[in-house]
Amino acid sequence: MSETPKFEVIDRRKFKAEEEQESNASRPAVSTPPEPGAGPRLVVSEPKPEPTPAESPAAEAGQEAMPEMPPAPTAEESREQKIAYDGAAQRLEDIVRAQNPAMGQQPKISFEHLVQQFYVSAMIQMGAGAQDGQRPRVDILGARNTIDLLGVLAEKTRGNLTEAEDRTLQTVLFEVRMAFLELTSMISMQGMQPPMPPPPGKR
Repeated sequence: MSETPKFEVIDRRKFKAEEEQESNASRPAVSTPPEPGAGPRLVVSEPKPEPTPAESPAAEAGQEAMPEMPPAPTAEESREQKIAYDGAAQRLEDIVRAQNPAMGQQPKISFEHLVQQFYVSAMIQMGAGAQDGQRPRVDILGARNTIDLLGVLAEKTRGNLTEAEDRTLQTVLFEVRMAFLELTSMISMQGMQPPMPPPPGKR
């Protein structure tokens, strides 16, 4: 019988690593110390720095998911648009007042109007304003979103409101949150009530 042919295992990863090392000579190569009987030795280049959050695949996926926003308007464009908007709004008010002479000048929209709008929306979503004899329609999830929007408004305007504006916002936010707590407590109690026993004679 012929002797078993001798063969040599070539670790191609070594050659690939050496090629990368030659192409990037500015980075010193780091070699692992050989271990006795460990077989082929792999030469590893210096590890590349981790990608920044903006370069990570997750960040790229998030950027692809969100639509690209157009560039912000310039100050001149915003100024011209505001002038055109005010003119169109005034012409509309003149038309309405011509058809309704008894209607007075409409007040300018203020921060209190914005807070009041959120308050009315949240209360209607929690069933307020239903006519007598009608079952109130409750949108509890929509009410939560509206209340959370009031919370965002309070967070973003902190330190930039007058004392009266801040008092109005905090009072409205407290009231709608209390109404939400009462309503969710009622919903939980109704959902946890045991079924009513059948009337006598109908078992």
